[in-house]
Amino acid sequence: MKKIRSKNPFILLLLMIGLLFPLPIVDAKEDKPGEVWIRVDLWKHKLYVMQGKQVKAQFPVGIGKEKTPTPIGKWFIVDKGKNWGGGFGPCWLGLNVPWGRFGIHGTNKPYSVGEHSSHGCLRILNANIKKIYKMVPLGSKVIIEGPLLGANETEKVSRSFRGQKGTLVLLIQNRLYHGGYYKGDLDGIFGRELEKAVLQFQKDHGLEKDGQVYIEEYLALGLLE
Repeated sequence: MKKIRSKNPFILLLLMIGLLFPLPIVDAKEDKPGEVWIRVDLWKHKLYVMQGKQVKAQFPVGIGKEKTPTPIGKWFIVDKGKNWGGGFGPCWLGLNVPWGRFGIHGTNKPYSVGEHSSHGCLRILNANIKKIYKMVPLGSKVIIEGPLLGANETEKVSRSFRGQKGTLVLLIQNRLYHGGYYKGDLDGIFGRELEKAVLQFQKDHGLEKDGQVYIEEYLALGLLE
């Protein structure tokens, strides 16, 4: 197999990401007609409060920076709180992301809303987060859609290795779990057990054994075409 690692990976790719198949770390809940939920479009920096398929309200949102991206996927609101103070504004909606503390909250930096400005949370203007807090009940689903590899995902391919966290790591765990290689937690954290699984996968597929996931591994896992 001709090595790709030494080549400049400026290619157009299609990723079969989390929203195209279920992520098992998120509780499976059936959609109910008329339920209130949240959809976030990271490309447009927009948050939509939905009721069934109808948009009830929409708001601009600040999202994660390139190095601290907002987690893509299907999550649920697992806690709600008020008056945390500081940069969290008047209200907080916490999400069940397994690799860190992420949520939807207000901000004391209104100019950051609509920008890549956070450490992964979703920043909302204080007047708007108060509205969302009242509209969306505890347990509601939150679907976050956006570029898996960052703001310029069609211009680069991200390497995954031990110590990393995030949606891409979760997808790698998912594929290796269903392939019988990975037996650990599906938590989006690239730890020792995932590295061992990658090494065995690389050995079985005639790939360079370095414990890292890059273009050849994405191809072999079916995460890149």
